[in-house]
Amino acid sequence: MDIPAISSKTGLWEMVWGAGPMVKFVLLALLVFSVFSWAIIAYKVLLLKKIEKETSAFYDLFWEKRQFAQVHAASKGFANTPLAVIFNSAYNELSSQMKSAEGGAAWLQREDLDRFSRIIKKAADIETARLEYAVGFLATTGNTAPFIGLFGTVWGIMTSFRDIGAKGAANLAVVAPGISEALVATAMGLLAAIPAVMGYNHILTRIGRISTEMNNFSSDLLNVIEKQAGKKG
Repeated sequence: MDIPAISSKTGLWEMVWGAGPMVKFVLLALLVFSVFSWAIIAYKVLLLKKIEKETSAFYDLFWEKRQFAQVHAASKGFANTPLAVIFNSAYNELSSQMKSAEGGAAWLQREDLDRFSRIIKKAADIETARLEYAVGFLATTGNTAPFIGLFGTVWGIMTSFRDIGAKGAANLAVVAPGISEALVATAMGLLAAIPAVMGYNHILTRIGRISTEMNNFSSDLLNVIEKQAGKKG
């Protein structure tokens, strides 16, 4: 007995084009997820590379310069590192404190240190949130894309079984095209999810290292400010 011929439309594009409306919608949604994920990964990796380079340079600058005013002036050339933002937030408050101090009085008191600690911490938190902006989309893609693809696959298989019932035949020629088209959705879901998960973990690890540098710099900056407490203006 001859085996019925399978449809010649076996190419990926033919399978996508021959899929039902719902499967096509699922594939389009997954394509959008994938494009946005790759765009976020590329942007964040390039940005983090600049941040890491400037962070190291600014840390060296901070200990090289003897005066805060010199560091502040040089910080204008560091547009990406969060260390410059943290330093300038403290420097602006220090400048305001010095201007408001009475002549001959200590311009910085011990009780002022808690306020400076809060200012520095707030600036660090804002910079951490800026670093993490849009990274959550990668986690969302990694968690949901496989299930969206699976939904498209299940829908496509259901459509194939309805076609079997309508044609009154259940052979390879009838079943194979519909099943193949449906499985493309699962493959697309994995293709969207895997790079997103890998990119998310890689970016989060690098952000964690930068956050550690921010915490170390914040402690160093607060220690330097603390040494100024009680000195005459």
